[in-house]
Amino acid sequence: MLNDDALLEPVCQRLACQDFCLLPADRTRQLLLQGNASALDDWEAFHDSWNHLQLDKFMADGGRYRKRLHATLSAQPGARHARAEPHQPHYQSRFYNPLNGGVPRHYEPIRNEILLGHTMQSVLKLACSVFGKLSPYTPWHIEAHQYRIEARNRLSGKPTPEGIHRDGMQFLLIMMVGRHNLVNGATELYNLEHEPLAEFTLTDPLDLVLINDERVLHGVTPVAQLDPSRDGIRDVLLLSFRRR
Repeated sequence: MLNDDALLEPVCQRLACQDFCLLPADRTRQLLLQGNASALDDWEAFHDSWNHLQLDKFMADGGRYRKRLHATLSAQPGARHARAEPHQPHYQSRFYNPLNGGVPRHYEPIRNEILLGHTMQSVLKLACSVFGKLSPYTPWHIEAHQYRIEARNRLSGKPTPEGIHRDGMQFLLIMMVGRHNLVNGATELYNLEHEPLAEFTLTDPLDLVLINDERVLHGVTPVAQLDPSRDGIRDVLLLSFRRR
C-alpha cells in the first residue's frame, strides 16, 4: 500500500509545476481516506451544515444570493493539523477585492462540531500536507469559508462577484460540497498576464482544486436555475493559507 507521501507527491509536483491541481472526487476521497478510514464519517452532517449558513450582509452590489460562515485557524511549519483560533473578522484590501474589500467583514462562525469534525479536519490535513510540502518552513494563517450561492426567481447567483481575482493569500483549496439545479458555474484560471490557463466545472461532491494564489487568478461564471420552478444552489468549501 502506498504511504501518504507517495500519494501526495504527484499532487505536489503538479501544483508546483503548473500552479494549480484539479482533483476529481474519487481522487480526493482516496487522499482523504488514506491512513484514516473514518475521515468522512460525518459527511452527512458536514453536507447538511450548508443549510444553516447566514446571509452575507457585506455585498456591496446589494446581492442576496450568497450565504456563508467563516473560521480562522493556524498551523505551524510542517504541521499536518490546523488549530482553531479565536473568531476573527475576514479582511481583504480593495486591491484584491475592489467590490467588498477595505472593511472588516464579521461573519458568523462555523459551528464547532463541523469545524472539528472528521470531514473538515481531514480536508484541512490534506491542505496542510500539500502546502506544507511546497513551503515547509512557513507558519500558516488559515481561513475556512462555507459558501452557498443561490439562483432564485430567475435571477443568477455570482460565485465571484468581484470578477477574476486573487485573494491575497499563498494557496487556496476549493472543494465542491453540493450542486443542485444549476447551469454554468465554470471555474476559470488565468496567469498574472490574464492569459487563460484552464476552465472546468466542479460538479460532484469532493471535486477539488488547489491553487497557487500568488501566481494564478481565478473566477467562477454566474450560475442560473436549470429548472426555473426550483431554486438552484452551489455549496463550496474554501480554505485559504497565508504566511503568518
